[in-house]
Amino acid sequence: MSSGSTSAFLSIAMIGAFLLGAGGMWLIVRRRETKKGLLMLVAALVLLGNVLIWTV
Repeated sequence: MSSGSTSAFLSIAMIGAFLLGAGGMWLIVRRRETKKGLLMLVAALVLLGNVLIWTV
């Protein structure tokens, strides 16, 4: 069972992953900066993977 601070860190990480994914998609679609957008999407996937590792 996780403590309160662990839950808070995981929640913040999930919010960060969501924002990175949304920002990456925005860069790819609107600004046509595919390299930066893809890097942001990869960072979101890594962060999501870290959260999944900590929760399983």
